[in-house]
Amino acid sequence: MTDATNPAPPTSDDWWRSAVVYQVYVRSFADADGDGVGDLRGIRERLPYLRDLGIDAVWLTPFYTSPQVDAGYDVADYRDVDPLFGTLTDFDAMTTDAHALGLRIIVDLVPNHTSDRHPWFRAALAAAPGSPERGFYHFADGRGEHGELPPNDWESIFGGPAWTRVPDGQWYLHLFDPAQPDLNWRHPPVRAEFEDVLRFWLDRGVDGFRIDVAHGMIKAEGLPDVGFNSMTTGRRQSELLGKGRLPYFDQDEVHDIYRAWRPILDSYPGGRMAVAEAWAETPQRLARYIGPDELHQAFSFDFLDATWSVDSFRKVIDTALAESTIVGAPTTWVLSNHDRQRHVTRYGDGEVGLRRARAAALLMLALPGCAYLYQGEELGLPEVLDIPDTLRQDPAFLRTGESRDGCRVPIPWSGELAPYGFGPAGSELSWLPAPSTWRALSVAAQSGVPGSTLELYRTALRVRHEHPALAGTAGGVTWLESEPGLLAFHRTGGGTTLTCVVNLSGAPAEVAGHGRPIVASDELTERGSRHTLPVDAAVWFERRRAG
Repeated sequence: MTDATNPAPPTSDDWWRSAVVYQVYVRSFADADGDGVGDLRGIRERLPYLRDLGIDAVWLTPFYTSPQVDAGYDVADYRDVDPLFGTLTDFDAMTTDAHALGLRIIVDLVPNHTSDRHPWFRAALAAAPGSPERGFYHFADGRGEHGELPPNDWESIFGGPAWTRVPDGQWYLHLFDPAQPDLNWRHPPVRAEFEDVLRFWLDRGVDGFRIDVAHGMIKAEGLPDVGFNSMTTGRRQSELLGKGRLPYFDQDEVHDIYRAWRPILDSYPGGRMAVAEAWAETPQRLARYIGPDELHQAFSFDFLDATWSVDSFRKVIDTALAESTIVGAPTTWVLSNHDRQRHVTRYGDGEVGLRRARAAALLMLALPGCAYLYQGEELGLPEVLDIPDTLRQDPAFLRTGESRDGCRVPIPWSGELAPYGFGPAGSELSWLPAPSTWRALSVAAQSGVPGSTLELYRTALRVRHEHPALAGTAGGVTWLESEPGLLAFHRTGGGTTLTCVVNLSGAPAEVAGHGRPIVASDELTERGSRHTLPVDAAVWFERRRAG
């Protein structure tokens, strides 16, 4: 047996240490005005559903003023709501209602780049090379006899060069789409602006921030070459994300930014927090983003990338728990998000993928720390793989042929025909089409149905909140010796032991000696004190101390 502990129990301001956070992809959650795009009023109307699901906080993807080239991650005004999604009044009303229901609100902050429609960038284009206005971004002269070549070999995450030339001959940097120019965070006014943006939303009552591209704001001095890109070797620079060092990611000076932000967060009551979307070449470098003087959390994408095997999950979990102990912060688990293929599809075709996804949910929710759910995973939604090319809107699609649209299809609420209650009664509009098979996966179709994926999540989340061995950060993970292909551990607290067993063996497995089953992802067969756990299934057992 081995033991891995988690940080100290939460206080009233430490809600984020054990929270379950539900990611709302705003344009695909609920449409109140019938235009086919989700909005803030739609979210507000569905808040009771989220409360009843059993989550603690809602993370909203960007809803700010934007041309929507990259689904709102190209921001033109960080202090207002895009009319597509509503108004600041709508945001305030939604936040008030969420708090009244006991839900916290986390908003996406996009500090690495702006929209090319942002007033700063428009002013930079209108100004001359070397002007103060261009200091807000990365403008540089090109290479070659007439400056006709990009300033270096950097490559966009969306494919192709990371530089675009402007009419006066200079080039500007964009690590994503050309409509998303990178900010120059060595320019003091940029830092002052975002500190004010933080205060603007904190004053409106937001409880936290998810920091987009948190590893990207500082670029290496002199903008040195990487040394290869897809044009020279066929190997994309993005393949180094999380595996190697790039001169435009994870530079040491980025931590100065977060050390300036933390006192701002701490100056507000109620435990305001921030979580980093960060990639670093080693777990040690990723851990630097977390701590009492920087951010509160960083996503553990290794858990999302784990393969369906005992060895893979065990290694990822052990590593994450060990790191959390060192930095004094909680682990942060995630299975899907708006940038990755849904895990139902990643884990296998059809029923195989769904069985494994349900089991993985019980595994994740039994672990200590914070769990992030992506909208629709509680319904068992698969990736939509057959969206017509003409309807895809991901800007990466035109540059690489890769698209994230399949995990962004609006979720089904009710009814027999698409878009399944996404909009108001009678509305047939939906910005992406939902497949006909989703009628059986809607909220209405699964609510109250024993064994449905929705009821599995509701039950597991209720138990997670109420069970003394799971509530808060009670009980570290103690691994149990088990048969090959079984992943088993227990947690203890309040005179009880909760044991989680996952069957990854490829055959039904007999399990005994852990008490009574209280939640299972598939039906168990019981013979006395022994239970047969089906293939690709997980179960929580409970044993209470006598007396």
